[in-house]
Amino acid sequence: MSEITKALYSNHINIIRNEAEEVEEYDVVNESDIRELVEYLKTYKPDVNEAEYQGRKVKLGKPTRGDTKKFKVYVKNPKGNVVKVNFGHGGTSAKKKGEKTMQIQKDIPSRRKAFRARHNCDNPGPRHKARYWSCRAW
Repeated sequence: MSEITKALYSNHINIIRNEAEEVEEYDVVNESDIRELVEYLKTYKPDVNEAEYQGRKVKLGKPTRGDTKKFKVYVKNPKGNVVKVNFGHGGTSAKKKGEKTMQIQKDIPSRRKAFRARHNCDNPGPRHKARYWSCRAW
């Protein structure tokens, strides 16, 4: 269960909105209140996960199929700039060389363990690095 979902299921959630020093509180008691809260949050902060990268709108933090590597994801670096992180084996760069893109076979426990040990996935590093996203996929 994600952190947001855990927060929504708690009995009392305070939503602070800074519009002309106005503070709103919203108590979540049952499931219908959760739905209302989610709708409210969508209207209050629409498309928080969208940003602009080289003139086009992209979703932040959502891995998709890549163009130069197997996967890509757009994230903000510590300076606040939107950057594209490419990770995974191959993609079109491997196809140009005549290689196939590898299947990761993460369902085999020994391979999963070896990958996570090799990439130090217990401490994956910052979100704007490929190792973070590669470890997250495993």
